[in-house]
This record gives sequence, C-alpha cells and structure tokens, in this order.
Amino acid sequence: MRYQSSFALSPWVRGLIAANAVVYLLSLTVFTGPWLLETFTFQPHRAVERWWTPLTYMFLHRSFLHLAFNMLMLFFFGPAVEERLGSSRFAAYYLFCGLGGAVLSFGLMLTTPVAAVYGASGAVFGVALAFAMFWPDAPIYIFPLPIPIKAKWVVVFFATLSLLAAILGARDGVAHLAHLGGFLFGFIFLRSESTIREHAREALQRPRLAHVVPPKRRGERELVEAQPPSPPTERKLDDAVDRVLDKIHESGMDSLTPDERRLLDEVSRQLRDN
Repeated sequence: MRYQSSFALSPWVRGLIAANAVVYLLSLTVFTGPWLLETFTFQPHRAVERWWTPLTYMFLHRSFLHLAFNMLMLFFFGPAVEERLGSSRFAAYYLFCGLGGAVLSFGLMLTTPVAAVYGASGAVFGVALAFAMFWPDAPIYIFPLPIPIKAKWVVVFFATLSLLAAILGARDGVAHLAHLGGFLFGFIFLRSESTIREHAREALQRPRLAHVVPPKRRGERELVEAQPPSPPTERKLDDAVDRVLDKIHESGMDSLTPDERRLLDEVSRQLRDN
C-alpha cells in the first residue's frame, strides 16, 4: 500500500475542498453580514440551542490563509488516508474528528472561556494523525527546510504547538482546543478499529468450545478442552476470513467484493449464534 497519492484527488477530499471553498466564497460575496458566523459557528454555551453547529462550524473560516492552510493539509494527507480507509470510512472519520473538536471545546468551557469555534482544523488534523499512524516514517518536505521530516514528527510538532497554545491561552483567534479534539478523537477512532479487528481475528482463531466427557467413575465429571484438528473445510474458511480481514485493513470495507461481504456476514452470524 502506497502512502503517496497523485495530484488526482480522491472523491471525499475533492468534495470537502470544494465545499469549504464555496462556503468561504459565499461569505465574501453573498452572505456578508455577521449572521452567518453567528448562526453556524460552534459556541459551546449555546450548543444545545444550536444543535447543528458542531457540524457546520467545520466549513467556516475566518480568513483566506486559515482556509488555505487547512485545505493544503487535506490536499496532501487526505487522498492517501481515504484510499487506505475507503471513502465511506474516511467520511465518517473526518466528521468524527471534527465533532471531537466541538466536544473538547464544550468540555473545557467549564474551566476555560471558549468563544466561537470555526474552521476545519480539527478534522484536518485528525486526517494528518491518521497519515502519521499509517506511515510514520514517510518523508514530509516543508518549505523552506532543506531536508524531509518524518510524518510522525510533523504531527507531534502540531499537537505540541496546539497544546501549548491552549494551555497558555493564546489570543490569536485560532481554535487550538478543536485541534486537540481532532487529534484525540482521531486516535480513539483508529485504535478502536484496530482493537475490533484484533478481537475478530482472535474469535476466529479461538479453540472450539469445551465439552463434558462421560465420567470415569461414578460421581465424577471431568471438563476437558477439546481441540481436535480443524477439518479441511474449517481451515479453508479461517484462511478466507483472514484474507478478507487483511484486505479491510489495507484497503477498507469499500474494496470488498459481494462474495467477501457475504462471507463476513455469515461468519458474524455464526459468532453471534455461538
């Protein structure tokens, strides 16, 4: 699996960049009044009243540089991550990271004053985290540095910068808490998926259920764990499921054929029955 993508954007990355650009253009030309930010930015103290803002705040930006930075991050990191996760999982991951920014901002409102939050930074930083977790040693060239930096150190730098700015209460108009929320929720999403795959693999490889054998003497019952050799058909089924799980890990659910999806459904049903 490659970590570098061509300049041909993947479907969701292309759509997200277009959506953010269109919203910013409309804010400059059509909806120029303050009501746009007032209505669609996320304000923690009004989160219940304006329940839609944890989603809409991700598509608003305060300046062209703010928009350009986020979209460049999405342009460079997004296609490879979408190819790895699959389009549907990538969309869910992007929104989950963006919601994480809103959740963390809401939670910290109790101890730290939080004004309006807007921008795609939380979601985009989550995408950068996914790239670094999938390809930690991938070289990243950052102008004007003459040498590449590994992806994992780039993400560590951004996370540390956001954390320090949030702790010190930087008044630069940037939602640093949303950045941290994107990192945190992105990590939770990826680690939980990894844990689910490991549990599924362990369940398929677990020995058959123990059974009770007849007593050797009157009044005795002995519980033994029976582990007979798997029949050839069961071994073939386990091998097939392993291949499907590996394919999901490498290319995402969208890469599965109808037959592979039916196989997963059948194995899931058997596990539930057991």
